[in-house]
Amino acid sequence: MRVFLVLLVGAVCLSAQPKYSQAEVADGARLFRFTCAACHGPDGDRVAGVDLGHDKFRHASTDEGLIEIIQKGISGTAMPPHSFTHYQAESVVAYLHSVATSGRGAGTGDAGRGRAIFEGKGGCIACHRVNGNGSRVGPDLSDIGKLRRAVEIEQSLLDPSAEILPQNRYVRVVTRAGQTITGPLLNQDMFSIQMMDSNEKLRLLKRADLREAEVLKESPMPSYRDKLSQTELADVIAYLVSLKGF
Repeated sequence: MRVFLVLLVGAVCLSAQPKYSQAEVADGARLFRFTCAACHGPDGDRVAGVDLGHDKFRHASTDEGLIEIIQKGISGTAMPPHSFTHYQAESVVAYLHSVATSGRGAGTGDAGRGRAIFEGKGGCIACHRVNGNGSRVGPDLSDIGKLRRAVEIEQSLLDPSAEILPQNRYVRVVTRAGQTITGPLLNQDMFSIQMMDSNEKLRLLKRADLREAEVLKESPMPSYRDKLSQTELADVIAYLVSLKGF
């Protein structure tokens, strides 16, 4: 899928915006994250002279105009067309509106203090990996600041089960011998399950050897709502937002 690259910021502010459902916003967030954020940044403001997060666009005055731009691109610019359905393009527009109304930036947190909490009190390094340091049991966060907005990172810290990406699902299995193994799901088919156990050991398990197998609906990550103060939470968010990869 080609990168959703340029919606130039200008003087026109979209008005009379329709109300979008949370499902549309969530779908748009996923599309934006995997198609657009690598170039635009999670807040849509990485490209010089372009800002997608303030509901101001030079080439469109309505949501339908934005949808058309997403699908057809802008001739003579770096904005390419996309094979999005109308619903997909509309959900991206819904997400852009949500960015404008939900707050932006890393706040007043201190990234240095946040790293110390991440590696110390927070215990995050026991599951997550940053630039080669830490565990592989949880998602690698080395470039999380390129892909997720501060408000989304905050939500993950406070309510980890609110959104679990398919690639971050955990599986719990019980062997016929009675051993219970829980860890990240890597792959599965009709005959086997590939996973990583809590010791970071890769396991290939035949379904015929299992008594139970289920993909967990809840995240194994604990909520930090009551574990960190507001200042500490802001510091950790600032640190994670600063992670842009090597």
